[in-house]
Amino acid sequence: MFLKPNHPDVQDVGKTLIGFNWIGGRELEGDKALFDARSAVDNRDVVGLFPESGPKDVERAVKAARDAFEPWKNTPAPIRGAIIGRIGRILEDQKEKLAAIITREIGKTPREALGEIQEAIDTCQFFQSEGRRLYGQTVPSEMRRKELFTYRRPLGVVGMITAGNFPVAVPSWKIIPAILCGNTVVWKPSEDAPTIAYLFMRAMIDAGVPPGVVNTVNGKGANGAGQYMIEGIDKGHFQKFSFTGSTAVGRLIGEACGRQLQIPSLELGGKNPMIVMEDADLENAVTGALWAAYGTAGQRCTSLGNLILHKPIAEKFKTLFQEAMQNKLLMGNPVEHGDDVVYGPMMNARFGERFMEHFKHGKQDGAKLLSGGAKWDEANRDARVLGHIGNGTYMQPALWDNVTKGMWLFQNETFGPTVNLVTVNDFEEAMACANGTPYGLSSSLYSENRQWVEEFKNRISAGMSSINNSTTGAEAHLPFGGNGWSGNGTRESGIWVVDAYTRWHAINEDASGRLQLAQIETDYGKAPAKPTDWGQL
Repeated sequence: MFLKPNHPDVQDVGKTLIGFNWIGGRELEGDKALFDARSAVDNRDVVGLFPESGPKDVERAVKAARDAFEPWKNTPAPIRGAIIGRIGRILEDQKEKLAAIITREIGKTPREALGEIQEAIDTCQFFQSEGRRLYGQTVPSEMRRKELFTYRRPLGVVGMITAGNFPVAVPSWKIIPAILCGNTVVWKPSEDAPTIAYLFMRAMIDAGVPPGVVNTVNGKGANGAGQYMIEGIDKGHFQKFSFTGSTAVGRLIGEACGRQLQIPSLELGGKNPMIVMEDADLENAVTGALWAAYGTAGQRCTSLGNLILHKPIAEKFKTLFQEAMQNKLLMGNPVEHGDDVVYGPMMNARFGERFMEHFKHGKQDGAKLLSGGAKWDEANRDARVLGHIGNGTYMQPALWDNVTKGMWLFQNETFGPTVNLVTVNDFEEAMACANGTPYGLSSSLYSENRQWVEEFKNRISAGMSSINNSTTGAEAHLPFGGNGWSGNGTRESGIWVVDAYTRWHAINEDASGRLQLAQIETDYGKAPAKPTDWGQL
């Protein structure tokens, strides 16, 4: 591992890591120039230097993965699981250091960063044991002296592109089950978080993952390594592709995979609803909504988008929510102030620019802006803003009222710290609003009414739902994913993800010594010549 001194003004936060692509078990420079991985917290802090990869780098990585596939496929699954267990133990041993890099690189609070590393540890622990449970079945045959079996088989080389908002947890959801199943991987991590990706890769190498089983290529998405990866689908580089990111890019990947008759794993955006009914515990609901809307500066695919309020409690809820925003929602520099802040900066300046665009749409549609509308700076900051913010993109928390289903704000994902208040007359209208967008990722209901709870669980069009809890948060052993514009029905995590990284192989083994024809020669038996006359009873 190579390190060099950082910018003189930020040397106290850490050194600059010199990073590489990992290809075939070797650290390699890319075909293009290096790029700076600058801290979202303070852009003077160069967390890492990494190669901008070209098409040849992607091809080298694919070749390394292809060459490693057969030996890795033939490594017994319990042995693959044992290696995954060692990855988890290394992450556990280095948890504090890795979390500190996440905070530096993308601006998560230390508490969230530690939780992210823990999620990767949980994933490793879960899939270590799955190495002894990649079950097939023994199926009874309709013919004598014939046995039927099913086996799970790996797919081959898996291409992966991941986002920067969960730079370890989400890659672990993809890489760990993929290699547990016997596949090999070419991974393009986010250009916003290459340093923590490099260290995650080092943990895999240290754990004994063989050369070529997991490979990384660094660089940008559009006009960079991400684009070259997607182009590789049509070139036949990959037998499977897994992507976390925008719905627009997910469509491009889906189209390319469709031409190859492949099913990609697509985890895309969300416009996640939370319904608060008249019988809800309002204090609990306010706490859940505040975290869902503004945690991670709203940069989660599961962040709360539309907060749907039952009319009898709408005004009281709005008052309590705005009071919580004023008194509990601390923002600012997470390196300097740790977990004193609820959220820190946007991951990069371009996300801040996109976030600012949504204010134009809201005002054009006639929504009422109750809070926010600008970037924090030294001139407009208030007592809720902690620490040095002059060298990052720190956004004011936005709150919109009088939002309706037909508005742009209601229908479109806004990646940043904002939420819409939507008032409804009854439960039926609440459900219509909750299902009123093309997305279907996460959802939430606050109510004690069992009829409403059961109706919500049955009727909500979402991949994940919470009752009296936030729209955000996932556990490593539950399926994660959405419907509609939020994904193509595939799932991450838990036993369900194994279906994404294996194919079923049916075997019939005939010991009869002759050709037996199922359905044609099968003796299903005959009814007796004189059946019982049941009419006599």
